Amino acid sequence: MAERSSSGRILALILVGLGAFLLVIAILVPTYTIGKMKTTPLDLEVTTIAEGTGDLLNSRALLAGNAQVDRDVPIVAQRYVTTEDPANSEIMTLQSGQTVRRLDMQGDSGLVTALIDRVTIDRVTAMPVSEEEYPERVSTVQTSADAPPTDLGDRDGLQYKFPFDVKQESYPYYDINARQTFPLNFEGEEELNGLKVYHFRQEVGPIDLSKTDPKATTYKLSLPASTWGVGEGDEPITMTRWYNNIRDLWVDPVTGVVVKGQEQQDQYYARSADRPEVTVLNVTLPFDDQTVENQIARAKDGKDQLALLGRTLPIILGILGVIALIAGFLLGARSGGKGGNRAATSRGPAPAGPATTTVGPAHAAPAQRDYTDDRTEVIPRSDVDQNQQQRDWTTDQTQEIPRTDLRKPNQE
Repeated sequence: MAERSSSGRILALILVGLGAFLLVIAILVPTYTIGKMKTTPLDLEVTTIAEGTGDLLNSRALLAGNAQVDRDVPIVAQRYVTTEDPANSEIMTLQSGQTVRRLDMQGDSGLVTALIDRVTIDRVTAMPVSEEEYPERVSTVQTSADAPPTDLGDRDGLQYKFPFDVKQESYPYYDINARQTFPLNFEGEEELNGLKVYHFRQEVGPIDLSKTDPKATTYKLSLPASTWGVGEGDEPITMTRWYNNIRDLWVDPVTGVVVKGQEQQDQYYARSADRPEVTVLNVTLPFDDQTVENQIARAKDGKDQLALLGRTLPIILGILGVIALIAGFLLGARSGGKGGNRAATSRGPAPAGPATTTVGPAHAAPAQRDYTDDRTEVIPRSDVDQNQQQRDWTTDQTQEIPRTDLRKPNQE
């Protein structure tokens, strides 16, 4: 019995300790783990595809002396974002490969533009970091395979990822074509395929692209008036390439995933920004349905993980902790109570004889022995026959047993 009581107390202590541990973990999981999860993952890999139909300048025809604009051209813009070094617990570098192609032409002839953008961002705020704070940071763009990347200096503004817990306010957003930051304004709350999203809009332009990249020879051209289609003569006319864009983004407010994006690009050659003369690109490019579905799935997966660690898991751990504590306390109280009762019983003297003593006639009910006092019970003597002498046990004399005469009587 003593061993069983000791085992019960040990099990009670284990249950109490386990319950306290589970409660501590339930408190630490949402406060510590969630903060760690609200950072851009280092294995980020996102592909987005946007398609549309628009007007496009035929570059081959322009080189041949005719500024020909093709109408209703199927156009696709693809962007592939991955991570590279430098990257650590605080920062990460995003690399974005972007192409715009016309689908009515194959191979290199269908390529409209291509670039590789690299930028180092803070993993929590998703904002670019400065060279002063992180000398190893990257901020470059490469528009030609034959030319090295161009250092763009320190940027200021979001690009490919929003921070967690998006607010209903304006954010600075960097436009890689204009090489400038413009406000991205909150437009309202909407629902997209059953998911609540925040709608943001940014308006850019008109931007003189020849100033954003002076090395690009196509951003300012001098061609005969007849080539431009603005006259009959061969008098050279210099035109600048201008850029406008209306950018719409639909963002999951919890994870910061861009669920849907759309750009309304308008590029043209002109001698004055307010008087477009030759269209270069005029198209609206929204994410295709497959991209939207993939981005919604990414957002939901991120929200599910946050909900699991921030709400579901702490509740389960808390319930199990409380159950373990209650079971430990009850088992401890039960084990302690049994030990106390046994101790109280053992304090009395052990009985010297049988538990009951039968007195009087054989048919009389046995008297219940009283063990509550320390007095030695006096057992009354039984009544004996008056003709039989009562034995006196108080003396030390040995009783003499009368001898029996074994001799045979004499027969006469």
